[in-house]
Amino acid sequence: MGIVPGSTGYRLPTEAQWEYTAKGGQLSQGYSYSGSNDPNLVAWYSGKTGTPTAGRTHQVGLLIPNELGLFDMSGNVSEWCWDWYVGYTSGAKTDPQGASSGDNRMVRGGSRSGSALFARSVYRVNDAAPYRRNTMFGFRLTRPTPN
Repeated sequence: MGIVPGSTGYRLPTEAQWEYTAKGGQLSQGYSYSGSNDPNLVAWYSGKTGTPTAGRTHQVGLLIPNELGLFDMSGNVSEWCWDWYVGYTSGAKTDPQGASSGDNRMVRGGSRSGSALFARSVYRVNDAAPYRRNTMFGFRLTRPTPN
């Protein structure tokens, strides 16, 4: 099952789409976390100042959004991406696609159980087998825009 060109249904974002969105798209200010350089303003993570976060998720929208108005793309739960894991290759890429098959899907965004380091917009996790259930994983859907 692949991403079907011209499809109109909802699906998981590719890893590249997830990162672009987390970084604020065309409105990006270049923050390390989705919406700020201060993880306490935008992310639920282990050790968050003044907040017992380990062991539970938090309601979406309690922290500040990123430049696109999206909440909780850093921390809270790691988010599944469509792509199978593949290591980065050298050279610039425009909307790269992951491998067409593999053992592990990409998961992005960090979770409430990791440190702030893991909630950065560029942090990648590749140990997410599709059959694996975990309360640290969630998902965000995207819908292709008409051509």
